[in-house]
Amino acid sequence: MNPIFLTGRITLNFLGHVTGILALLYNTLEWIIIGPFKGKSVSRVSFSHELVFAGVHSVLIVGFVSLFTGIVIAMQSAYQLKELGAVIYVAPMVAISMARELGPVFTALVVAGRVGSAIAAELGTMKVSEQIEALETLALDPVRFLVAPRFLALIIMVPCLTLISNILGILGGLIVGVFNLQINIYRYLHFSFDFLAWKDVWTGLVKSFVFAIAISMISCYVGLDTRGGAEGVGKSTTLSVVISFIMIIVIDCMLTGVFFFSNM
Repeated sequence: MNPIFLTGRITLNFLGHVTGILALLYNTLEWIIIGPFKGKSVSRVSFSHELVFAGVHSVLIVGFVSLFTGIVIAMQSAYQLKELGAVIYVAPMVAISMARELGPVFTALVVAGRVGSAIAAELGTMKVSEQIEALETLALDPVRFLVAPRFLALIIMVPCLTLISNILGILGGLIVGVFNLQINIYRYLHFSFDFLAWKDVWTGLVKSFVFAIAISMISCYVGLDTRGGAEGVGKSTTLSVVISFIMIIVIDCMLTGVFFFSNM
């Protein structure tokens, strides 16, 4: 096949999908912001269910990952800092790493793998079983009833999970610092929060908010675009996770450059 033709086709397909995701985001925001003024707000029952599914049911795995991430960072950094006689700086290193980078990113990856895949599978199953067409036949917009509640739940719960991740990551470092490195617990906490700036926290929360938008839109778009029966549902589920993971890393790189590298 002509490489120029192949490159052009791939580019057009990519732009088509990007346009579709942006259009879905626009329709979702329209239902969330303008819908209540028209007496057509997002379903509260569906929204509450998604809050529990995306947030409460994800706390355990996010907490587990974050706790051991903090432990690993503390052990790795202590190995190097001990030679310099600066073991106490393990505390701010863990706190800043979790707040700026690892808390938001690991939380987003967990949510993309657990919640995003489930969203793509649910909507994909509804698509191939023609339940989406049934809603449209009844003059019910699928974006209002299926996409908007999931979008709202994720943009609320992912930042909340990120805060929990930050706290448990710091706790993991505290465990290593106090019980292995013999650092006084009050001194450890003092150093952690003395070096941790407010900017480190809010930039991490901004990242998590953007990650939530990306995960929800990618998962919903891929799910609604599913074709090919049960096999298509499996492909869509895998595709949503892969694309979400890639976009999380890309967005993280871009936002880190904006927040911390552009002013250097």
